[in-house]
Parts: sequence; structure tokens; C-alpha cells
Amino acid sequence: MELHSQGVDQDMTVNDRSDVDAEFMLQANSLRGELLAHCYQLLGSVHDAEDQVQETLLRAWRSYGDFEGRSSFRTWLYRIATNVCLTALESRQRRPLPSGLPHSRGDEQAHGTWSMEDGALLGASSPTLESTDPAAIVASRERRAQALQMVWKHLSPRQRAVLILRDVLNWQANEIAEVIGTSGSAVHSMLRRARAQLAQVSAVAADEIDPAWREMLDQYAAAFESGDMAVLVSLLTDGAVMDVGNAEPEVLTGRDIVARHLELCPTLGNCHMVPITISGKPGFAVYRPTPDGVLRAHSIEVLDMSDSGIEGITVAEDRAVFSLYGLPSTIEADARVRTRRP
Repeated sequence: MELHSQGVDQDMTVNDRSDVDAEFMLQANSLRGELLAHCYQLLGSVHDAEDQVQETLLRAWRSYGDFEGRSSFRTWLYRIATNVCLTALESRQRRPLPSGLPHSRGDEQAHGTWSMEDGALLGASSPTLESTDPAAIVASRERRAQALQMVWKHLSPRQRAVLILRDVLNWQANEIAEVIGTSGSAVHSMLRRARAQLAQVSAVAADEIDPAWREMLDQYAAAFESGDMAVLVSLLTDGAVMDVGNAEPEVLTGRDIVARHLELCPTLGNCHMVPITISGKPGFAVYRPTPDGVLRAHSIEVLDMSDSGIEGITVAEDRAVFSLYGLPSTIEADARVRTRRP
């Protein structure tokens, strides 16, 4: 972060100002990650969140001489960040579309399939999970992602801020009222309306999940784990496309060509598939058994689905994707993993 000297007391010596700057930056840098997560939860865009964190730190640095310590430094920064984000939200002419989550394809700030900012940021301000089960980790992230999607889509900026400050950060109503310039009773009223609205939307969304797609995904995973090529081929559409994102990306087009590639895949019939969702699309984290008796991260597949079948498969064999999305690099061997016959 590059800061300039405007707003700093002109009577301070160079050494005094350096000490103040060093003290501020030491505290601010330790909180930058969670501030980014907070701004992202309010704004629904990684790009905008980064901009507003920068603005927050600049404003805080300029005002640091007036910070009296009546609240913690962390709370003080969160107050500034919340107001900065509210100003940004209320000045927008359109509702923000969440970056890297469902319905964001048309957003000029959306990232590609393998953008993991959403996964990292969703975990940045949440308690660390005790479970090492990848399905449990992803399910928890998925629930937070779905909740945020509804928050971004259905709540006003002030409702959004009140809900996140109360339910994510556990602030008291009087603290929230001070930040957004209202009364404690008004905060309680906004919370009730926001929660009721989200509960209604959530009930409707649960009914929209297509059971036919779930069945196809289950069949795909079972066929891959058992090496059943006949079932895999039957799930592909005629024009299926496979994007293999290795060092030299390769795009394969057509059911027969994709099927031939799948048949040569070393994990076919020798893996465990963990259901995940990335950028709003269904997929699987693929783990492969090794001689030491554990299952190790191998690749991640993201599927493009339609009522006709699987239209596309995007593969990433970069193990770093697992850690970015909070997935363990190894899991215990599973009885469903079968060794492929020669």
C-alpha cells in the first residue's frame, strides 16, 4: 500500500511521523486479510473489495492521529470499512453481481473458472473448521457462498451491512447503530426484516435444485470411481468439450474424442470423487490412492451441465487449487475406491 503525507500533522518531525506510520502499518497489515473478506461480503466483488480496503486504510492512516482508543483498532477499521463500502454500494446504479459465484458470467469483474478468491475470502473471516473431511469443508463453504449470494441479491446495502455486522462479526445493536447512523431499535427492525426475507428466499431456492442433474452427477462419480466407460460415454452430449488445463492447455471436442481421453486417464477406476462447486458449477475434487495407503489430491474437475447431459469438463491438475479452496491434500482411504483392472 502506497501512502502519501497529506493529512499528517505538519508539526511532527520526520522521525515522529516515521514511528506513527510504522505503528499504523504494523497493525493495519495484520488485519488486511479479514478487512478484504468483510468488504467482499458487503460488495460481492473481489475487485471492488480490494479498492475499498485501500480506501479504508488510506482514510484510517490520515485519521490515525485522532484515534483515541475508545474502541479497539480492529473495530475502528471495521467501522471505516463498512462506511466506505456503504457509500460505494449506495452510489452504484445497478446491483452488484458476485464475482466467482452463480449468475456472475456477465459481470465485467468476474474471474475465470479457476478463480478461487471466493473460496479464500469466504474462509477468511470464519472460524477454522475442525473437520478434515473435504466434503464437510466444501459443504460449509458452499452454505456460506449461497447465503452471501442471497444477501447480495435480495437485501439493500444497509440491511446487508446490519446482517453481516451482527451475524458474522457479532457486533451489538448499539455498535451497529453508531456505524450506520441510526438507532438500536431501527437496527433490530432491519435485522428482523432481513432475516425474514432471506428465510423466504432460501425456502424457494431449495425447491429449484434439479434432481435429474444430481442423479447425473452421482452416476458420473460412480462411473469414474469404478472405471465404467459405458456409463461415462452415455452421460456426455454429442458436442461435449473437455478443457485440460495443464502446462499446455488442450481442448478436446466431441463425445468420442473426450471419451478416448477419459479412457486413458490414470484416475479412471482408481480414485475417490468428492463433490464440490466452483464458480457456481458442479464438479469433483479427485483423490488418487498411493502406496503409502492414503488418498492424495490429484485434480479438480468442473462440469457444464444441461438437461441433455454433460456438455463440458474443465480439468485442473494444479494441486494448489486444493489448498486455495480449503481442501486437504490427503484423506483417509475409502472403501469405494477400487483398483482398475489391467
